[in-house]
Amino acid sequence: MIRSPFFTLHRDLPREGPGERGDVAWAAEMAGLAPDARICEAACGPGADIPALLFAAPEANLIGFDLHQPFVEDAAARFAGDPRVTIRQGRLIATEDGLPDPAALGPFDLIWCAGAAYIEGVTDCLTAWHTALAPGGHIAFSDAVYLTGSPSAAVRDNWADYPDMTDADGIAERVTAAAYRIVATRLLSDAAWEGYYGPIERRIASLRPGADAALMSVLDETEAEARIWRAHRGEFGYLLSVVTPA
Repeated sequence: MIRSPFFTLHRDLPREGPGERGDVAWAAEMAGLAPDARICEAACGPGADIPALLFAAPEANLIGFDLHQPFVEDAAARFAGDPRVTIRQGRLIATEDGLPDPAALGPFDLIWCAGAAYIEGVTDCLTAWHTALAPGGHIAFSDAVYLTGSPSAAVRDNWADYPDMTDADGIAERVTAAAYRIVATRLLSDAAWEGYYGPIERRIASLRPGADAALMSVLDETEAEARIWRAHRGEFGYLLSVVTPA
């Protein structure tokens, strides 16, 4: 399979975004997750959070899906021997292309969505997922937020591709607008960010020798992103929210 520069950089990385096992354990506790829960990981990437989800619910039936076929193939290969796990291509919200979404695959006791709900919009995703939840079900999602009312220009430039980025109060408003209530929230730790940026910085260093222009552009952009976080981590972060229908 021919991979784009993005996937050349990201292949076989332990994570596709900030996070750690403790985030999953905390969310599972807040959601009161049963050992035999039915779980959906929406936008699972290569499956970094699936082991922690299965540890939290050892008898789970888990469906992980992602829109990007290389991630689907990597995750499917990783969990090929586990009968509890099904990996497939899918979307966050249904479209006319026929790819499945959580509403088509449910009902679920927990939908876990790490750092991806912004793609369609937090309120739109939560609204669409009402019918994907079993009675008493929960959604755990993380989204980038500003931690200050006056972020620096460097931070705003870094998040220019997410013009709707808000703060914790803004997330609460979006949750309420989708007819959910917040059970609990917490910010991802520095360790969760290091768990993403450490490996990717080492990969960048290994790929620079001999990289063509397209790959070098991706390496430079990602390295700059990591540098912004290290310099301005007090200005933004990821807020993990556990919510349930109101």
